[in-house]
Amino acid sequence: MKITKDNSVALIIDLQEKLIPVMQKAKDTIKNNKIVISGLEALEIPTIFSQQYPQGLGTTVQEIVEKTSAFQSFDKTDFSCFKHDMFQSFLNANEAKNVIITGIESHICVLQTAIDLKDAGYNPIVVVDAIDSRKKINKKMAIKRFEMEGIMLTTVESILFELTESAKAPAFKTISKLIK
Repeated sequence: MKITKDNSVALIIDLQEKLIPVMQKAKDTIKNNKIVISGLEALEIPTIFSQQYPQGLGTTVQEIVEKTSAFQSFDKTDFSCFKHDMFQSFLNANEAKNVIITGIESHICVLQTAIDLKDAGYNPIVVVDAIDSRKKINKKMAIKRFEMEGIMLTTVESILFELTESAKAPAFKTISKLIK
């Protein structure tokens, strides 16, 4: 199945001030999310951010917020973003079937959201080099679970070029620079 701009949105999960520092590969996670977010913006893919209990875990880290000109977020306490009314409204307003997902933690909020999306008839696409967990085993097991659930897995470079489709596309040069 081809993933195109016309049928896709993105969800960036819980890249928050108190969560990022305890992630196993925090630097890589931030770097790869910045690339994805910049690419999604260049491709004009609607993107929304979640924040898990920001009163305790802080808000989305500033270097991530700065990568988008239209930061839109919702606060949640459920692990699955799918249960939140604002996320449901976002999905309905954009009429997309594909939901590109990045964020943390792989084995909790990312996993539960992807499963709920799949169960509801959406096509969740998890960007594996833009997700993370505190422990390596948790991310590894989350990836196995995604596979068991039939959830599509991809990488930053792969998803951005698939969405770009052609070297003739207006966003191609921007995407190429981000990947280098």
